[in-house]
Amino acid sequence: MKKYLIQRLLTSIPMLLVISILIFTILALAPGDPLTEFASNPAFTEEVRQNIRRSFGLDEPIYVRYTKWLAAFVHGDMGYSFTSRSPVSGLLGQRLATTLSVVGIAYLISVLLAVFLGLLAATRPYSIFDQITTTLAFIGFSLPTFFTGLLFIIVFSVHLGWFPFIYNSTLVVRDWTSFLAQVRQSVMPIAVLALVQTATLMRYVRSAALETFYRDYVRTARAKGLSPAIIVWRHVLRNALIPVVTLIALGIPNVFTGALITEQIFRVPGIGALMISSIQSGDTPVVMAVTFIYAILIVCANLVADILYSALDPRVRYA
Repeated sequence: MKKYLIQRLLTSIPMLLVISILIFTILALAPGDPLTEFASNPAFTEEVRQNIRRSFGLDEPIYVRYTKWLAAFVHGDMGYSFTSRSPVSGLLGQRLATTLSVVGIAYLISVLLAVFLGLLAATRPYSIFDQITTTLAFIGFSLPTFFTGLLFIIVFSVHLGWFPFIYNSTLVVRDWTSFLAQVRQSVMPIAVLALVQTATLMRYVRSAALETFYRDYVRTARAKGLSPAIIVWRHVLRNALIPVVTLIALGIPNVFTGALITEQIFRVPGIGALMISSIQSGDTPVVMAVTFIYAILIVCANLVADILYSALDPRVRYA
């Protein structure tokens, strides 16, 4: 296993290099000038604009800029934002906690709900409960996050008034009242992300558990007189999660990409909202950093999926 992990890490490095080259080249060749605001400002002369361009390294060839960016990124320097003139790492650090709290809670809820509802539906195949949950799963899987977010705002904010539809980024948790306010404004973004992931994972959990119920070792456990709860917990759950655990690990980047739209809808000051605003303003250092971090997250999720797969199934051994 150790040898396999080393091999995977060594093969991931050139893969990430190729991804970074593609992303950097696309952003560098994209139409538009990141310093357009200076060009339209009469207070900045042509000489000043050229000095600013030179300070950002925009007058150098693409391969030189990429080499400098890669060397700086390895040392933790992601460059400076064209818009705010502040370090990109500082911008990401300010918004990382908000994104991790929303995405992390949403994914944890979705995994727990998907496993619970999927197992429950598999124990009652083709029943009313199974048909209802399967129908809701297809609906939740089919609806895009922007539509679900707007629907939640109309129903729960405009008509019912239960939750605020705009995230208050200035709220500081100091007491029980502010904590409840933080929970109320986080409910809808978390619910939107959790709904899609729960619907996606629940279908696979149900299918894997339903297939496991007809295995010989489950029939043997029933013949021994074991209770249904013990059969599900000891024999069905672990074996049913073997194919699902890969989807759970690979679904982590999908939640972050889903947060791009969700954070924009609810005005959550996270990395997703930063990404959208940076694309609109042509802030390529921020876009490059966030996109490459997502690529690293996907590669790491694949590695974690392989490790979990081997841990759940003793028959799987990587040479």
